[in-house]
Amino acid sequence: MNRREFVILMSSGVVASGGTPAKALPLLETKAAAAPLRPRKRQRPPNIVFMICDDLGYGDLGCYGSKLPTPHLDAMAAEGLRCTHFNASHPICSASRAGLLTGRYGHRSNTTGAFGPHSVSGTSLDETLLSNLFRDKGYKTMAIGKWHLGDAPEYLPTNRGFDSFYGVPYSVDMKPLPLIRDREVLEADTDRSELTQKYTKEAVSFIDQRGMEPFFLYLGFSYPHDPARASKAFRGKTKFWDYGDAVAEIDWGVGEILRAVDRNGLGADTLICFTSDHGPWYQGNPGPLRGRKASTFEGGFRVPFLARWTGAIAAGSVVDEWCSNLDILPSMCALCELDLPAKPLDGMDMSAVLIERNQPSKHKPVLYFSPMGDRGFDLHCIRRRQWKLRLAQSIGGEIYLNDRTTQSRTSAWLATPELYDVGLDPAESYDVAQMHPEVVSDLTLELEALMATFPQPVVDAYAALKKKTGNISTPPGASPRPPTQVEPGWAWEPVERKPR
Repeated sequence: MNRREFVILMSSGVVASGGTPAKALPLLETKAAAAPLRPRKRQRPPNIVFMICDDLGYGDLGCYGSKLPTPHLDAMAAEGLRCTHFNASHPICSASRAGLLTGRYGHRSNTTGAFGPHSVSGTSLDETLLSNLFRDKGYKTMAIGKWHLGDAPEYLPTNRGFDSFYGVPYSVDMKPLPLIRDREVLEADTDRSELTQKYTKEAVSFIDQRGMEPFFLYLGFSYPHDPARASKAFRGKTKFWDYGDAVAEIDWGVGEILRAVDRNGLGADTLICFTSDHGPWYQGNPGPLRGRKASTFEGGFRVPFLARWTGAIAAGSVVDEWCSNLDILPSMCALCELDLPAKPLDGMDMSAVLIERNQPSKHKPVLYFSPMGDRGFDLHCIRRRQWKLRLAQSIGGEIYLNDRTTQSRTSAWLATPELYDVGLDPAESYDVAQMHPEVVSDLTLELEALMATFPQPVVDAYAALKKKTGNISTPPGASPRPPTQVEPGWAWEPVERKPR
Protein backbone atom coordinates (compact mmCIF):
# COMPACT_ATOMS: atom_id res chain seq x y z
CA MET A 1 0.00 0.00 0.00
CA ASN A 2 1.43 3.40 -0.96
CA ARG A 3 0.97 6.61 1.04
CA ARG A 4 -1.92 7.85 -1.12
CA GLU A 5 -3.85 4.60 -0.63
CA PHE A 6 -3.12 4.77 3.08
CA VAL A 7 -4.47 8.33 3.39
CA ILE A 8 -7.63 7.23 1.52
CA LEU A 9 -8.01 4.34 3.97
CA MET A 10 -7.69 6.71 6.92
CA SER A 11 -10.19 9.08 5.37
CA SER A 12 -12.77 6.32 5.03
CA GLY A 13 -11.96 5.01 8.50
CA VAL A 14 -12.19 1.57 10.11
CA VAL A 15 -13.72 0.25 13.29
CA ALA A 16 -12.86 -2.78 15.39
CA SER A 17 -15.53 -5.31 16.18
CA GLY A 18 -15.14 -6.93 19.51
CA GLY A 19 -12.11 -6.87 21.78
CA THR A 20 -9.98 -8.99 24.04
CA PRO A 21 -9.82 -8.95 27.82
CA ALA A 22 -6.85 -7.27 29.47
CA LYS A 23 -4.17 -9.76 30.41
CA ALA A 24 -0.43 -10.10 30.59
CA LEU A 25 0.93 -11.06 27.19
CA PRO A 26 3.99 -13.30 26.88
CA LEU A 27 7.13 -11.31 26.18
CA LEU A 28 8.05 -11.11 22.48
CA GLU A 29 6.95 -14.57 21.40
CA THR A 30 3.16 -14.64 21.07
CA LYS A 31 1.08 -12.52 18.72
CA ALA A 32 -2.47 -11.72 19.78
CA ALA A 33 -5.16 -12.30 17.18
CA ALA A 34 -6.26 -9.01 15.64
CA ALA A 35 -9.98 -8.30 15.58
CA PRO A 36 -11.55 -7.90 12.12
CA LEU A 37 -12.23 -4.39 10.85
CA ARG A 38 -15.13 -2.88 8.92
CA PRO A 39 -15.33 0.51 7.16
CA ARG A 40 -16.50 3.60 9.01
CA LYS A 41 -16.69 7.19 7.87
CA ARG A 42 -13.96 9.38 9.39
CA GLN A 43 -14.49 13.12 9.33
CA ARG A 44 -10.96 14.40 10.04
CA PRO A 45 -7.44 13.43 11.12
CA PRO A 46 -7.19 12.22 14.73
CA ASN A 47 -6.47 14.05 17.93
CA ILE A 48 -3.25 12.87 19.57
CA VAL A 49 -2.58 12.02 23.22
CA PHE A 50 1.09 11.11 23.56
CA MET A 51 2.27 9.89 26.98
CA ILE A 52 5.93 9.27 27.80
CA CYS A 53 7.34 7.99 31.10
CA ASP A 54 10.73 8.71 32.60
CA ASP A 55 12.98 5.64 33.00
CA LEU A 56 10.24 3.00 32.60
CA GLY A 57 11.79 -0.35 31.61
CA TYR A 58 10.83 -2.58 28.69
CA GLY A 59 9.65 -5.28 31.12
CA ASP A 60 7.81 -3.06 33.62
CA LEU A 61 4.24 -3.51 32.33
CA GLY A 62 2.02 -6.54 32.78
CA CYS A 63 1.46 -6.78 29.03
CA TYR A 64 5.25 -7.16 28.64
CA GLY A 65 5.50 -9.89 31.26
CA SER A 66 5.83 -7.86 34.48
CA LYS A 67 4.28 -8.68 37.85
CA LEU A 68 3.71 -4.98 38.55
CA PRO A 69 -0.02 -4.14 38.65
CA THR A 70 -0.78 -2.25 35.41
CA PRO A 71 -4.38 -3.19 34.54
CA HIS A 72 -5.23 -0.01 32.61
CA LEU A 73 -2.14 -0.18 30.43
CA ASP A 74 -2.72 -3.90 29.89
CA ALA A 75 -6.28 -3.07 28.81
CA MET A 76 -4.93 -0.39 26.47
CA ALA A 77 -2.71 -3.03 24.84
CA ALA A 78 -5.66 -5.41 24.55
CA GLU A 79 -7.81 -2.69 22.97
CA GLY A 80 -5.08 -1.52 20.60
CA LEU A 81 -1.51 -2.53 19.82
CA ARG A 82 1.69 -3.42 21.59
CA CYS A 83 5.11 -3.06 19.94
CA THR A 84 7.76 -5.62 20.81
CA HIS A 85 10.71 -3.87 19.12
CA PHE A 86 10.33 -0.15 19.79
CA ASN A 87 13.52 1.81 20.55
CA ALA A 88 14.28 5.18 22.03
CA SER A 89 16.72 7.32 20.05
CA HIS A 90 19.04 7.77 23.03
CA PRO A 91 19.45 6.24 26.52
CA ILE A 92 19.33 9.60 28.38
CA CYS A 93 16.35 11.91 28.99
CA SER A 94 16.82 15.15 27.04
CA ALA A 95 18.43 13.59 23.96
CA SER A 96 15.70 10.95 23.68
CA ARG A 97 12.90 13.53 23.97
CA ALA A 98 14.59 15.77 21.41
CA GLY A 99 14.71 12.81 19.01
CA LEU A 100 11.02 12.12 19.58
CA LEU A 101 9.84 15.70 19.05
CA THR A 102 12.11 16.55 16.11
CA GLY A 103 12.46 13.21 14.29
CA ARG A 104 16.21 13.89 14.34
CA TYR A 105 19.05 12.75 16.60
CA GLY A 106 19.59 15.04 19.54
CA HIS A 107 23.19 15.36 18.38
CA ARG A 108 21.91 17.52 15.54
CA SER A 109 20.21 19.94 17.94
CA ASN A 110 22.69 20.52 20.79
CA THR A 111 21.04 17.79 22.88
CA THR A 112 23.52 15.03 23.71
CA GLY A 113 22.51 14.08 27.26
CA ALA A 114 20.37 15.69 29.97
CA PHE A 115 20.08 19.42 30.65
CA GLY A 116 20.53 20.45 34.28
CA PRO A 117 18.79 23.25 36.20
CA HIS A 118 19.50 26.78 34.96
CA SER A 119 20.97 25.56 31.68
CA VAL A 120 22.12 28.36 29.44
CA SER A 121 20.97 26.41 26.40
CA GLY A 122 18.47 23.79 25.31
CA THR A 123 17.34 21.96 22.18
CA SER A 124 18.30 24.28 19.31
CA LEU A 125 15.71 26.95 18.64
CA ASP A 126 15.99 26.52 14.87
CA GLU A 127 14.63 22.96 15.14
CA THR A 128 10.98 22.32 14.20
CA LEU A 129 9.18 20.36 16.92
CA LEU A 130 6.13 18.16 16.41
CA SER A 131 4.16 20.71 18.42
CA ASN A 132 5.00 23.42 15.86
CA LEU A 133 3.58 21.26 13.09
CA PHE A 134 0.36 20.52 14.98
CA ARG A 135 -0.21 24.16 15.90
CA ASP A 136 0.40 25.23 12.28
CA LYS A 137 -2.32 22.74 11.29
CA GLY A 138 -4.84 24.33 13.66
CA TYR A 139 -4.55 21.89 16.57
CA LYS A 140 -4.78 23.07 20.17
CA THR A 141 -1.46 22.03 21.69
CA MET A 142 -0.59 21.43 25.33
CA ALA A 143 2.44 20.03 27.16
CA ILE A 144 1.97 18.57 30.65
CA GLY A 145 4.58 17.13 32.97
CA LYS A 146 8.33 16.81 32.51
CA TRP A 147 9.82 18.94 29.72
CA HIS A 148 13.64 18.71 29.90
CA LEU A 149 14.59 20.45 26.65
CA GLY A 150 15.84 23.62 28.34
CA ASP A 151 14.46 25.68 31.25
CA ALA A 152 15.34 29.21 30.10
CA PRO A 153 12.17 31.07 28.99
CA GLU A 154 12.97 30.83 25.28
CA TYR A 155 13.30 27.03 25.53
CA LEU A 156 10.08 26.35 27.45
CA PRO A 157 7.14 24.66 25.67
CA THR A 158 5.18 27.88 25.08
CA ASN A 159 8.02 29.04 22.83
CA ARG A 160 8.24 25.64 21.07
CA GLY A 161 4.82 25.24 19.50
CA PHE A 162 2.69 24.56 22.59
CA ASP A 163 -0.20 26.88 23.38
CA SER A 164 0.10 26.05 27.07
CA PHE A 165 2.30 24.21 29.56
CA TYR A 166 1.76 22.78 33.03
CA GLY A 167 4.64 20.87 34.54
CA VAL A 168 8.27 20.86 35.60
CA PRO A 169 11.33 21.82 33.54
CA TYR A 170 13.53 18.78 34.25
CA SER A 171 13.91 15.54 36.25
CA VAL A 172 12.69 14.85 39.78
CA ASP A 173 16.24 14.24 41.05
CA MET A 174 17.13 17.89 40.35
CA LYS A 175 16.48 20.81 42.67
CA PRO A 176 14.76 23.06 43.10
CA LEU A 177 11.89 21.62 41.05
CA PRO A 178 9.48 24.42 40.11
CA LEU A 179 5.93 23.72 39.00
CA ILE A 180 5.20 26.03 36.08
CA ARG A 181 2.10 27.11 34.19
CA ASP A 182 3.12 28.51 30.83
CA ARG A 183 6.05 30.68 32.10
CA GLU A 184 4.72 31.48 35.56
CA VAL A 185 6.19 29.61 38.54
CA LEU A 186 3.30 28.30 40.63
CA GLU A 187 5.45 26.51 43.24
CA ALA A 188 9.17 27.18 43.67
CA ASP A 189 9.90 23.60 44.79
CA THR A 190 6.85 21.43 44.22
CA ASP A 191 5.81 18.36 46.22
CA ARG A 192 7.26 15.54 44.12
CA SER A 193 4.89 12.91 45.53
CA GLU A 194 1.85 14.69 44.04
CA LEU A 195 3.09 15.12 40.48
CA THR A 196 1.28 12.18 38.87
CA GLN A 197 -1.99 13.25 40.47
CA LYS A 198 -1.53 16.85 39.30
CA TYR A 199 -0.57 15.88 35.76
CA THR A 200 -3.54 13.53 35.45
CA LYS A 201 -6.02 16.10 36.71
CA GLU A 202 -4.68 18.68 34.28
CA ALA A 203 -4.79 16.24 31.34
CA VAL A 204 -8.38 15.20 32.06
CA SER A 205 -9.43 18.85 32.34
CA PHE A 206 -7.77 19.65 29.02
CA ILE A 207 -9.58 16.80 27.26
CA ASP A 208 -12.93 17.67 28.85
CA GLN A 209 -12.69 21.23 27.52
CA ARG A 210 -11.86 20.41 23.91
CA GLY A 211 -15.23 19.47 22.45
CA MET A 212 -14.72 18.91 18.72
CA GLU A 213 -11.61 21.11 18.60
CA PRO A 214 -8.60 19.06 17.34
CA PHE A 215 -5.83 18.73 19.89
CA PHE A 216 -2.32 17.44 20.53
CA LEU A 217 -1.65 16.59 24.19
CA TYR A 218 1.92 15.71 25.15
CA LEU A 219 2.13 14.27 28.68
CA GLY A 220 5.53 13.54 30.23
CA PHE A 221 5.12 11.55 33.45
CA SER A 222 8.00 12.32 35.86
CA TYR A 223 8.21 8.74 37.12
CA PRO A 224 9.38 6.07 37.75
CA HIS A 225 12.66 8.05 37.57
CA ASP A 226 14.73 7.71 40.74
CA PRO A 227 13.88 8.67 43.45
CA ALA A 228 10.46 7.23 42.57
CA ARG A 229 7.49 8.68 44.47
CA ALA A 230 3.75 8.11 44.69
CA SER A 231 0.96 10.00 46.42
CA LYS A 232 -0.63 8.80 49.65
CA ALA A 233 -3.35 7.09 47.64
CA PHE A 234 -0.78 4.70 46.13
CA ARG A 235 2.08 4.65 48.62
CA GLY A 236 2.64 1.10 49.87
CA LYS A 237 -0.12 -0.35 47.68
CA THR A 238 2.13 -2.70 45.71
CA LYS A 239 4.68 -5.29 46.75
CA PHE A 240 7.39 -3.47 44.84
CA TRP A 241 8.13 -0.47 47.09
CA ASP A 242 8.45 3.06 45.70
CA TYR A 243 9.14 2.06 42.11
CA GLY A 244 6.16 -0.28 41.92
CA ASP A 245 3.90 2.27 43.61
CA ALA A 246 4.97 4.96 41.13
CA VAL A 247 4.22 2.70 38.15
CA ALA A 248 0.84 1.74 39.64
CA GLU A 249 -0.08 5.42 39.96
CA ILE A 250 0.97 6.12 36.38
CA ASP A 251 -1.25 3.21 35.33
CA TRP A 252 -4.14 4.81 37.23
CA GLY A 253 -3.45 8.12 35.49
CA VAL A 254 -3.55 6.45 32.09
CA GLY A 255 -6.89 4.88 33.04
CA GLU A 256 -8.30 8.30 33.93
CA ILE A 257 -7.16 9.76 30.63
CA LEU A 258 -8.62 6.87 28.62
CA ARG A 259 -11.92 7.33 30.43
CA ALA A 260 -11.90 11.06 29.69
CA VAL A 261 -11.39 10.38 25.98
CA ASP A 262 -14.20 7.81 25.92
CA ARG A 263 -16.54 9.86 28.12
CA ASN A 264 -16.30 12.72 25.64
CA GLY A 265 -17.04 10.41 22.70
CA LEU A 266 -13.55 10.91 21.26
CA GLY A 267 -12.30 7.31 21.14
CA ALA A 268 -12.71 6.95 17.37
CA ASP A 269 -11.13 10.37 16.79
CA THR A 270 -8.12 10.08 19.09
CA LEU A 271 -4.85 8.19 18.73
CA ILE A 272 -3.44 7.52 22.21
CA CYS A 273 0.21 6.46 22.58
CA PHE A 274 2.23 5.41 25.62
CA THR A 275 5.98 4.81 25.86
CA SER A 276 9.17 5.54 27.84
CA ASP A 277 12.13 7.77 27.07
CA HIS A 278 14.65 4.90 27.57
CA GLY A 279 15.42 1.96 29.84
CA PRO A 280 15.30 1.82 33.65
CA TRP A 281 17.96 3.31 35.94
CA TYR A 282 18.74 1.83 39.39
CA GLN A 283 15.52 -0.18 39.61
CA GLY A 284 13.05 -1.33 37.01
CA ASN A 285 12.89 -4.24 34.61
CA PRO A 286 14.59 -4.23 31.19
CA GLY A 287 12.99 -7.62 30.43
CA PRO A 288 15.32 -10.14 28.75
CA LEU A 289 17.62 -7.35 27.57
CA ARG A 290 21.16 -6.57 28.60
CA GLY A 291 21.96 -3.14 30.05
CA ARG A 292 19.99 -0.28 31.56
CA LYS A 293 19.65 3.50 31.29
CA ALA A 294 22.74 5.19 29.77
CA SER A 295 23.75 1.87 28.20
CA THR A 296 24.11 1.24 24.50
CA PHE A 297 22.98 -2.34 25.08
CA GLU A 298 19.32 -2.96 24.22
CA GLY A 299 18.19 -2.54 27.84
CA GLY A 300 19.03 1.15 27.56
CA PHE A 301 17.20 1.67 24.27
CA ARG A 302 14.26 -0.71 23.88
CA VAL A 303 11.07 0.52 25.56
CA PRO A 304 7.36 -0.30 25.74
CA PHE A 305 5.10 1.26 23.13
CA LEU A 306 1.31 0.98 23.21
CA ALA A 307 -1.25 2.67 20.97
CA ARG A 308 -5.05 2.76 20.96
CA TRP A 309 -7.22 4.28 18.25
CA THR A 310 -10.72 2.88 18.41
CA GLY A 311 -11.79 1.70 14.99
CA ALA A 312 -8.45 2.29 13.25
CA ILE A 313 -6.16 -0.05 15.18
CA ALA A 314 -7.41 -3.61 15.52
CA ALA A 315 -7.78 -4.77 19.12
CA GLY A 316 -5.07 -7.12 20.34
CA SER A 317 -2.52 -6.21 17.67
CA VAL A 318 1.13 -7.07 18.32
CA VAL A 319 3.65 -5.29 16.12
CA ASP A 320 7.01 -7.05 15.81
CA GLU A 321 8.32 -4.65 13.19
CA TRP A 322 11.26 -2.61 14.49
CA CYS A 323 10.46 1.10 15.07
CA SER A 324 12.02 3.95 17.04
CA ASN A 325 10.85 7.22 18.55
CA LEU A 326 12.57 9.01 15.66
CA ASP A 327 9.66 7.67 13.59
CA ILE A 328 6.97 9.39 15.65
CA LEU A 329 7.15 12.79 13.95
CA PRO A 330 7.04 11.55 10.33
CA SER A 331 4.33 9.01 11.24
CA MET A 332 2.20 11.74 12.87
CA CYS A 333 2.71 13.91 9.80
CA ALA A 334 1.27 11.14 7.62
CA LEU A 335 -1.66 10.33 9.93
CA CYS A 336 -2.61 13.94 10.72
CA GLU A 337 -1.78 15.50 7.33
CA LEU A 338 0.91 17.76 8.80
CA ASP A 339 3.59 19.47 6.74
CA LEU A 340 7.01 17.90 7.10
CA PRO A 341 9.82 20.03 8.56
CA ALA A 342 12.35 21.60 6.22
CA LYS A 343 15.33 19.79 7.75
CA PRO A 344 15.99 16.16 6.76
CA LEU A 345 14.65 13.57 9.20
CA ASP A 346 16.41 10.58 10.74
CA GLY A 347 13.10 8.79 11.33
CA MET A 348 10.64 7.53 8.75
CA ASP A 349 6.90 7.16 8.36
CA MET A 350 5.87 3.93 10.10
CA SER A 351 2.15 4.71 10.26
CA ALA A 352 1.17 1.92 7.87
CA VAL A 353 3.16 -0.58 9.95
CA LEU A 354 1.30 0.43 13.10
CA ILE A 355 -2.14 0.49 11.51
CA GLU A 356 -1.79 -2.53 9.22
CA ARG A 357 0.31 -4.59 11.68
CA ASN A 358 3.74 -5.90 10.70
CA GLN A 359 3.80 -4.76 7.11
CA PRO A 360 7.47 -5.08 6.09
CA SER A 361 9.37 -1.83 5.88
CA LYS A 362 12.77 -0.61 4.78
CA HIS A 363 13.89 1.11 7.93
CA LYS A 364 16.83 3.47 8.06
CA PRO A 365 19.80 2.38 10.19
CA VAL A 366 19.75 3.70 13.76
CA LEU A 367 22.80 4.92 15.64
CA TYR A 368 23.49 4.27 19.33
CA PHE A 369 25.27 7.22 20.95
CA SER A 370 26.64 6.89 24.47
CA PRO A 371 26.14 9.70 27.03
CA MET A 372 29.11 8.49 29.06
CA GLY A 373 32.00 9.52 26.80
CA ASP A 374 33.39 12.64 25.15
CA ARG A 375 30.72 15.31 25.88
CA GLY A 376 28.11 12.70 25.02
CA PHE A 377 29.42 12.50 21.44
CA ASP A 378 30.73 8.91 21.51
CA LEU A 379 29.15 6.56 18.98
CA HIS A 380 29.07 2.89 20.01
CA CYS A 381 26.74 1.01 17.64
CA ILE A 382 24.76 1.02 14.44
CA ARG A 383 21.68 -1.11 13.89
CA ARG A 384 19.86 -2.11 10.72
CA ARG A 385 16.81 -4.27 11.33
CA GLN A 386 17.95 -7.27 13.41
CA TRP A 387 21.66 -6.61 12.98
CA LYS A 388 23.48 -4.52 15.57
CA LEU A 389 27.18 -3.75 15.10
CA ARG A 390 29.09 -2.69 18.23
CA LEU A 391 32.27 -0.78 17.46
CA ALA A 392 33.02 0.94 20.77
CA GLN A 393 32.32 0.39 24.46
CA SER A 394 32.40 2.39 27.66
CA ILE A 395 35.47 1.55 29.73
CA GLY A 396 34.20 0.04 32.96
CA GLY A 397 31.24 -1.78 31.41
CA GLU A 398 27.59 -0.92 30.93
CA ILE A 399 25.57 -3.45 32.88
CA TYR A 400 24.49 -1.14 35.71
CA LEU A 401 25.95 1.96 34.18
CA ASN A 402 24.94 5.38 35.45
CA ASP A 403 26.71 8.64 36.00
CA ARG A 404 26.98 8.30 39.81
CA THR A 405 28.49 4.84 40.20
CA THR A 406 30.76 4.51 37.19
CA GLN A 407 34.31 5.68 37.73
CA SER A 408 35.12 6.11 34.07
CA ARG A 409 33.22 8.39 31.69
CA THR A 410 35.07 7.47 28.53
CA SER A 411 34.82 5.01 25.69
CA ALA A 412 37.29 2.98 23.66
CA TRP A 413 37.16 1.58 20.14
CA LEU A 414 36.96 -2.21 20.09
CA ALA A 415 39.92 -3.89 18.45
CA THR A 416 37.47 -6.35 16.90
CA PRO A 417 33.88 -5.27 16.09
CA GLU A 418 31.01 -7.32 17.52
CA LEU A 419 27.83 -8.21 15.64
CA TYR A 420 24.60 -9.28 17.31
CA ASP A 421 21.36 -10.60 15.85
CA VAL A 422 19.10 -8.88 18.37
CA GLY A 423 16.03 -10.52 16.86
CA LEU A 424 17.30 -13.95 17.90
CA ASP A 425 19.58 -12.75 20.72
CA PRO A 426 17.98 -9.78 22.56
CA ALA A 427 20.45 -10.18 25.45
CA GLU A 428 23.38 -9.58 23.07
CA SER A 429 25.18 -12.67 24.35
CA TYR A 430 26.49 -14.16 21.10
CA ASP A 431 28.93 -12.26 18.91
CA VAL A 432 28.42 -13.53 15.35
CA ALA A 433 30.70 -11.08 13.51
CA GLN A 434 32.84 -13.85 12.02
CA MET A 435 29.76 -15.61 10.65
CA HIS A 436 28.58 -12.51 8.77
CA PRO A 437 31.57 -10.45 7.59
CA GLU A 438 29.47 -8.97 4.79
CA VAL A 439 27.02 -7.51 7.33
CA VAL A 440 29.89 -6.04 9.33
CA SER A 441 31.30 -4.46 6.17
CA ASP A 442 27.95 -3.07 4.98
CA LEU A 443 27.06 -1.59 8.35
CA THR A 444 30.50 -0.03 8.72
CA LEU A 445 30.12 1.69 5.36
CA GLU A 446 26.63 2.91 6.27
CA LEU A 447 27.95 4.27 9.56
CA GLU A 448 30.74 6.22 7.87
CA ALA A 449 28.24 7.77 5.46
CA LEU A 450 25.82 8.72 8.24
CA MET A 451 28.47 10.22 10.50
CA ALA A 452 29.52 12.61 7.75
CA THR A 453 26.07 14.27 8.00
CA PHE A 454 26.46 15.30 11.65
CA PRO A 455 27.76 18.62 13.05
CA GLN A 456 31.53 18.93 12.95
CA PRO A 457 32.12 18.42 16.72
CA VAL A 458 30.35 15.06 16.51
CA VAL A 459 32.36 14.07 13.43
CA ASP A 460 35.61 15.09 15.14
CA ALA A 461 34.74 13.11 18.29
CA TYR A 462 34.02 10.04 16.16
CA ALA A 463 37.41 10.32 14.44
CA ALA A 464 39.15 10.69 17.81
CA LEU A 465 37.33 7.68 19.26
CA LYS A 466 38.47 5.44 16.40
CA LYS A 467 42.07 6.17 17.37
CA LYS A 468 41.48 5.18 21.01
CA THR A 469 41.63 1.41 20.60
CA GLY A 470 40.39 -0.71 23.49
CA ASN A 471 42.46 -3.27 25.34
CA ILE A 472 41.94 -6.08 27.83
CA SER A 473 40.25 -3.69 30.28
CA THR A 474 37.53 -2.81 27.78
CA PRO A 475 34.79 -5.40 28.37
CA PRO A 476 33.13 -6.26 25.06
CA GLY A 477 29.48 -7.19 24.96
CA ALA A 478 29.90 -10.95 24.95
CA SER A 479 33.10 -11.07 27.07
CA PRO A 480 35.11 -13.56 24.99
CA ARG A 481 38.18 -15.28 26.38
CA PRO A 482 41.04 -12.79 26.80
CA PRO A 483 44.15 -13.29 24.67
CA THR A 484 47.36 -14.34 26.44
CA GLN A 485 50.99 -13.71 25.58
CA VAL A 486 52.00 -17.36 26.04
CA GLU A 487 49.55 -20.26 25.91
CA PRO A 488 50.13 -23.05 28.44
CA GLY A 489 51.24 -26.34 26.94
CA TRP A 490 47.87 -27.99 27.45
CA ALA A 491 45.82 -25.21 25.84
CA TRP A 492 44.34 -25.36 22.37
CA GLU A 493 42.77 -22.36 20.66
CA PRO A 494 41.22 -22.28 17.18
CA VAL A 495 42.86 -19.89 14.77
CA GLU A 496 39.90 -17.51 14.76
CA ARG A 497 40.26 -16.98 18.52
CA LYS A 498 43.89 -15.97 18.40
CA PRO A 499 44.67 -12.23 18.75
CA ARG A 500 44.39 -10.35 15.46
